[in-house]
Amino acid sequence: MQQTLSRRSFAALSTLGLGLPGLLGGCRGTTKAGSTTMIPGEQAPLADHLGWFSVDKPTIARVMTELTARGADAADLYFQYSRDNSITMEDGIISRASSSVDQGVGLRVVVGDQTGYAFTEDLSLEAMLAAARTAAGIAHSGAAHAPVEFKQRSRPSYYTLSQPWAEVQTVQKLPRIEQLAALARKGDPSIHKVTVSWADGEELVLIADMHGNVHTDIRPMTRLWCMLTAKKGDVTQSNSANLAGRHGFEWYTDERLEFLAKEAVARTMVLFDAKRPPAGEMPVVLAAGASGILLHEAIGHGMEADFNRKNTSIYASMIGKKVAPDFVTIVDDATQPGERGALNVDDEGNAVEKTVLVDHGVMASYLHDSISAKHYKVKATGSGRRESFRHSPMPRMRSTYMENGPHTREEIIASVKKGIIAETFTNGQVQIGAGDFTFYIKNGWLIEDGKITAPIKDINIIGNGPEALRNVTMVANDCKLDFGGWTCGKDGQSVPVSQGLPTTLVSKMTVGGENV
Repeated sequence: MQQTLSRRSFAALSTLGLGLPGLLGGCRGTTKAGSTTMIPGEQAPLADHLGWFSVDKPTIARVMTELTARGADAADLYFQYSRDNSITMEDGIISRASSSVDQGVGLRVVVGDQTGYAFTEDLSLEAMLAAARTAAGIAHSGAAHAPVEFKQRSRPSYYTLSQPWAEVQTVQKLPRIEQLAALARKGDPSIHKVTVSWADGEELVLIADMHGNVHTDIRPMTRLWCMLTAKKGDVTQSNSANLAGRHGFEWYTDERLEFLAKEAVARTMVLFDAKRPPAGEMPVVLAAGASGILLHEAIGHGMEADFNRKNTSIYASMIGKKVAPDFVTIVDDATQPGERGALNVDDEGNAVEKTVLVDHGVMASYLHDSISAKHYKVKATGSGRRESFRHSPMPRMRSTYMENGPHTREEIIASVKKGIIAETFTNGQVQIGAGDFTFYIKNGWLIEDGKITAPIKDINIIGNGPEALRNVTMVANDCKLDFGGWTCGKDGQSVPVSQGLPTTLVSKMTVGGENV
C-alpha cells in the first residue's frame, strides 16, 4: 500500500499530517498477542517473528512437506515484511512524502543445478501450499523428509538502533530536513536550488530451511540526500552528496548534517572552476572512498561464484594465481557495523563473514551462495542475497574494499608527473565476463609534476578490471568506506551495498578528456 502527499509547506504538512498515522507514525506490526514493535539489532523470540507473519511452526512444516514432496537437495521459505518512508523537500516546500508496505514469502527448492521458485503475497496456508507445489514442479529425485521441529538459530548483531524507525514520527524528521537545507543554502550565495531527500525503513525476514533451522533478522536502512544547483551569471552547475547506512534517527547528528551540507556545496561550487583534462592514456589516482565503485563493478562482480561456475568470468581459473601486486588485498565484508552492506545473516540463512578475495596479490576465494559452495566443495561465504521474497538468491557483494597499502597519499601524488585524480563517480558500464569498463567522473583533479594543479570534471575513464588490478603500482594507508548509499544491480535484482578504497595509483588508464 502507498500513501502520497501533494506539494505542501512544512506547516501545512505538520497540521494536516496528524490524520495520517500510517505515514507519520510508521507501520507497526500486529501479532495475535497484540501490537509488537521489534527492534533492529535485537534477536526477538521466534514466536514474535512467527506472529508478525501470522504463521506457526506446524504451518511452516506443512508447507515445507509440500515443497519437498518430489525431492530436494535444499529447500527454504523466505518470509519478508518491509516498510519504507520517504520525504522530499524542494526549496523549503515538501514536494512528496510516501509510505509503502510489502509482505510475502518466497519458496525455493533445489535439485542438483535446478532451482524451482515461487512466491506469494498471500500468507494463507492454501496460497503457500499452491506456491510450494509450483516450486516443487522441477524436482524428480524422490521425496525428501521435512523436519519435525524448527529451531531459531542465534546470530551476531552488526546494526543496533535505540529506536525502531516504525516509532519515529514524520514530525520528528522535518526539522532535520529543514536544518540540512538551511545549512546547504548558507554554504554559498550562489546556491540557487536545494533539494533534500529523506528515506528510512525496516525489513523483517524469517528464513526456514528443510533441516529445521530458522533464521530471523530485522534490517534497518536510511538515506539522506542533499542535491544543489548553483548559478553564476549564465553558468549553472549541479551536484549532490548523500549519507546512508543501517542506522536510526539518532545517527543524524548536527555534525553529520553539517558534513553533508559542506560536502554537497564543495562538490557543486568546484565545478565552476573545473575543466576537462587532455585525453589519452595516463596514470589515474583513485581517491579514497567513492572510487571503490570501480573495484566493485570492474573486479568484484567477476569474483561472484555464479559467473565463475558458468565460466563467464575472466577469474574462472584464477584461484591461487597472482592477479595483483603483493601489497593488494581485497575483501568483501558483511560484518562492518552499520554499513549499508552489513548483514547479520544472508538471505539463505548462512553465517556472514569477512571474505578475502585477493590475499596479498593472490586470488583466494569467490563469493559463494549455497549452490556455488556445494559445486566448489567449499563453505558458503554468506553471500547469498536477493532483492525481495519475489526473487531467488544468488552470490552478491556486500561491502567490498581494498585494505591499506604501504604508501601515503602524498607519496602517490608526488610520484605522478602527469595524470588525474578520480574523486566522485556518477555511473558506468561494465562487461562482467571480460571486465571491460567505462566510468563517468563528476569531480576530480589534475596532477602535474607531482602536484595537484586544477579541478577537472565530466570525463570518462576506460579500461579493463583485471588489467587495472595488475597495473596498481601504489596503495596508500588511508582506506575508507564511502559514506553514500550505493545500490548494486544484477540479473534484474537490486541490493544495498557498501564499497571503499585507499588512495590507489593505477599506472595507466585511458582518460576521455579533450583532444589538445
